[in-house]
Amino acid sequence: MTNPSRKPDAAPPSEPAAVRAREALARKWSYLLSSVVVVALSRDELDAELGEQLDALCAALHGEPFDPAPFEEVGERLVALGYVNEPGLKRTVDVLGKGLLALDEFRAFEDHALRVVRGVGALTCGFTAARGRSILDQQESMQRSLLKAARDAQWDQRQSEAKFAGIAISSTNGILIVGLDGKVVWANDAIGEILGSRPEPGTRLMELVAPNSVVVFREMMERVLAERDEFEREPMHLLRGEDDLAKVTLTASLLRDGDDKPSHVLVVADDDTELALLQGELRRQSLHDVLTGLPNRQFFTTHLETVLRRADPEFGVTVFHLDLDAFGLVCNSLGGRVGEKLLQHVARRLRAVMSREQAMVARFNGDEFGIVVENSLTTPDLATIMTAINADLAEPVFVDDHGLAVSVSAGVVHRPSPDVDPAELLRMADLALRQAKKHQRGQWELFHSNEDTEGRRDSALAVVMPGAWEQGDIGVCYRPVRVLATGELAGVEAVLHWDLTDRCAELADATGLILPMGEWLIRIAAGQAQWWRQRGELDQQFGVRLTRHQATDADLVSRVAKVVDETGMPHERLTLSMPVGVLGVGGAAGNLETLADMGIRIALEDFGLGPRDLAWLGRLPVASVLVPADLVRRQDPRSTALIPAVHELGVDICVDGIENEAQAAWWEAAGADLAIGAHFGAPENAGDFLKQLG
Repeated sequence: MTNPSRKPDAAPPSEPAAVRAREALARKWSYLLSSVVVVALSRDELDAELGEQLDALCAALHGEPFDPAPFEEVGERLVALGYVNEPGLKRTVDVLGKGLLALDEFRAFEDHALRVVRGVGALTCGFTAARGRSILDQQESMQRSLLKAARDAQWDQRQSEAKFAGIAISSTNGILIVGLDGKVVWANDAIGEILGSRPEPGTRLMELVAPNSVVVFREMMERVLAERDEFEREPMHLLRGEDDLAKVTLTASLLRDGDDKPSHVLVVADDDTELALLQGELRRQSLHDVLTGLPNRQFFTTHLETVLRRADPEFGVTVFHLDLDAFGLVCNSLGGRVGEKLLQHVARRLRAVMSREQAMVARFNGDEFGIVVENSLTTPDLATIMTAINADLAEPVFVDDHGLAVSVSAGVVHRPSPDVDPAELLRMADLALRQAKKHQRGQWELFHSNEDTEGRRDSALAVVMPGAWEQGDIGVCYRPVRVLATGELAGVEAVLHWDLTDRCAELADATGLILPMGEWLIRIAAGQAQWWRQRGELDQQFGVRLTRHQATDADLVSRVAKVVDETGMPHERLTLSMPVGVLGVGGAAGNLETLADMGIRIALEDFGLGPRDLAWLGRLPVASVLVPADLVRRQDPRSTALIPAVHELGVDICVDGIENEAQAAWWEAAGADLAIGAHFGAPENAGDFLKQLG
């Protein structure tokens, strides 16, 4: 539980315009709040207090990843300020809901509106929870005051009776004075509101207790009469009319007369119905998405545990992890408000499509949804379900006069083991979703355990890679680049080498380790080239392949410039290869042109010999292209039709992955210039590479 007296960490914005905008919003909040609440602060003090709270909320909205906890703390802080009631909460929600959405400092966030919605919901939850605790504290204090007043009656009966009567009559708690024979002597109006009617004097208290609470009530009264403790407290049910029950907590204490002998029992009934409703609403909010009303990921995960246990052994369950295609495009172009309405539309349509099945639809976060279906004999196959979902969402819906239609990509886990952990099941569905999104929009992919095994192995290797690099288990090897026509050495390519995998660079790229490791590779290769050149052993072009992450790195040029300057390698002797598919990503083409201006030779990797790839050669200063191994193995004459056009642009063609003489001869005849592959030599360390050349 958070401490409402502690103020969340916050920092004001640095730009004057943002500071003024926040100050204006804080003053508006203070003005509107002070008009409906009573707090022990002056107007200036309230302005300052709410200004600090607003800074905390803005800091949370800027945070990555977004954490709504500071909003919840601010909600608790509002309760701690004083008598801040429901109108005060309403004014707060209205001011912040509109004001935070309008602040210019958050325009750069794609999910700005969703963050504000989640934050305001968290603030409401924090306020409600703190208000509930405050109410309970007040009730507890009232009960102790009543008990104290009853004890004081033993010493000054006339004064205490007046005090007790004043407290009892104004109390919202039900109060009964019961004789030792169990009959009601006196009751206040509040107990009548709890029970539906005020019990008449002489009514046996036992007659007001519901049958399911009789045993608990008897045991409590026995302890009171036995004077085991100062008072006894038990939750139970009382009869409310003929067909209803009141959920209450009874507190009972023994009263004594002037001779210090037991005379009556004081019973205080605390109505728990409203508290139960409040707790139920808080629980509902914690398990449901604020925007769509769907179950959230927590509720969905808990539900999975249940459906896995009760699933039909023959048909099992199916889990879908859905992701909206191009949702970011909608938000960026039409705004977050349109995006929110689109999410609400998708939620309604998904529930409608799955209405005939025993299924739960949930919203995970952002534009991701989950569905779990308890399969039966009549459940459609997976393809039919996915087709129905995308066909339904393909029907345009008008949002703020914009006709929108969406599709979803999906990862599917069909009939998993009933013993699988729900978190693991969701991980499998997410893995299948990522596989589906590698292809094109509107596709779905079924989870396959063999692919998962390979993925887990790769993930395990990627995790331990930094340690392996630190210990020297990852090194640099070299392989020859040959002229196809003559077989002579045209250059050397430096590659990362690790005995545990031949996908070292790919795994490092996935974790971001490739940035320091790639710079290290270039430094080692350039240093080795200079060593061989100075000793007169080898003076050739040296090539290094850049991954997708490296090619788009904003610091790529400075990294390369620093390495070549430190090693003294001639710029024109270094060749860097970029994946052709990354050139459309911001920064990659600019990096390529800048490196070429420095005198470094540029090659394009995974060059498909198609018109789209060919178009890059006319726009960028490229010296050579590398045809990928899968295309090399196919030896399709159609793929060689553009080779003359590549040559006309002054670009060399290198085929990657030549495995035998027949492939080499075919590509030489097709017009390729250079080749790399096992047929011409496997990667070797520096010493063995020179021996291989000899």
